[in-house]
Amino acid sequence: MLTPLTVTLAVAALVLAAWCGWAAYRDQPTKDWHFLGMAAVTLLALAQLVVGIVQTARGHPAADGSVIFFSYLVGVVACVPVVGLLSLTERTKWGSLTVVAGAVVLAVLQVRLYDIWGGGTGG
Repeated sequence: MLTPLTVTLAVAALVLAAWCGWAAYRDQPTKDWHFLGMAAVTLLALAQLVVGIVQTARGHPAADGSVIFFSYLVGVVACVPVVGLLSLTERTKWGSLTVVAGAVVLAVLQVRLYDIWGGGTGG
C-alpha cells in the first residue's frame, strides 16, 4: 500500500476534524465549504481503495488478509459521506461535531489499515 497516501489521508481527515470543530466551537452547522473538504477527503479515500485493489491484484496481499483489509477500505470510503449526510439532518453545531467524530475515526482507521497491510512492508 502507498504509505504517503495513507499519511495524507489521515492528515486531511484531522484537518477536516479541526475545521469542523472550529465551526462547532462557534455554534455553526456544517456549511457548503465544509462539504467541499469532505469531498476532498472522500476522493483521497477512493484513491486509497483503488491503490489497495491494484496492489492486491499485483500479488501484494495484506498481511492480515484481504477480506479484513477491503472491509476497512470500504469503511474508510463510507465514513465521511455518512457523517456528512448526518450533519445535514442536524443543522446545529452538533452536525459539525458529527463530522469531527467521523473524521477522527477515519484517521484512526488509517493507522489500523497500515497495521493490516503489514506496516508498509507489503508494497
